[in-house]
Amino acid sequence: MTYRIGIDLGGTKIESILLAADRRELFRKRVPTPPDTGQSADARYTAILDAVCGLVHTTHDALAQQVAPGDSSTGHDRAYTLGVGIPGILDHTSGLVINANTTCLIGHALQRDLAENLAHPVAIQNDANCFTAAEALNGAARGHDFVFGVIMGTGCGGGIFHNGRVRSGPHGIAGEWGHFSIDPNGRQCWCGNRGCIETMISGSGVEAGHRAQFGEALAMTDIVTGFRAGDPRCTETMRLFFQNFGRALGGLISILDPDVVVLGGGLSNIAELYTTGMEQMREFVFHPDVRTPVVKNQLGDSAGVFGAAWIGV
Repeated sequence: MTYRIGIDLGGTKIESILLAADRRELFRKRVPTPPDTGQSADARYTAILDAVCGLVHTTHDALAQQVAPGDSSTGHDRAYTLGVGIPGILDHTSGLVINANTTCLIGHALQRDLAENLAHPVAIQNDANCFTAAEALNGAARGHDFVFGVIMGTGCGGGIFHNGRVRSGPHGIAGEWGHFSIDPNGRQCWCGNRGCIETMISGSGVEAGHRAQFGEALAMTDIVTGFRAGDPRCTETMRLFFQNFGRALGGLISILDPDVVVLGGGLSNIAELYTTGMEQMREFVFHPDVRTPVVKNQLGDSAGVFGAAWIGV
């Protein structure tokens, strides 16, 4: 029997899961991500590396509990795969992490360091790819051949699942729609470009836009609440949000024409995305009768760790 261990490395938490060959969940644990306390980037990287390795060891130890009665072998001797989802990209040429929201990871050979510390092969994928794989294999997009997964939270990311596997591309950036610029005169993005999709439809992007236009610092949840209560400033901000969402998603569907789009991240819980947002999207798709289903995720914030387990080696 081959077990699967998955690790979801996030900005605030690190989660592990142990799956049986039939995808049954056998063990799960979360620990806080070592915070940025003002130490050097290298010191924080080492702390995160140690935390991930410690969680893998804890999850590996759980294999001992899976020994069948009368089986003389130990759980530690049984085969397992290991996959890790990260908030960044592993550059295929250099082997170094690039474009990571957790900036201390940038420039480090995380895959190599984990493999050396754990004495086990490690697969690494962007967390949006892990989300997409999980929803395609066992979530809202199950049964579809070509899936585009969207994460709309603090940032905005995406992933492609096609023919039973994640498509990462030769640069590891396939699906990174959040950093497609649709307004060269728009706000500066952390990636260096202006008017990226992330600056318009992520939680942080909408908050920044509202603050710039109205001089009012509101959290995304408060903007949504104000919109539903009829506040004119929040209503205008959400009007732009839905329009930008429709423009971005409509363009994406015109290019890729996926079988289904599945939405994840905190903003996927905004019910009006599936009504007003869809109306806006239809205006921007290059087809008079677009039928692409756009669905909410089913696995919630567990999708990333399931996906990490399923991409493991």
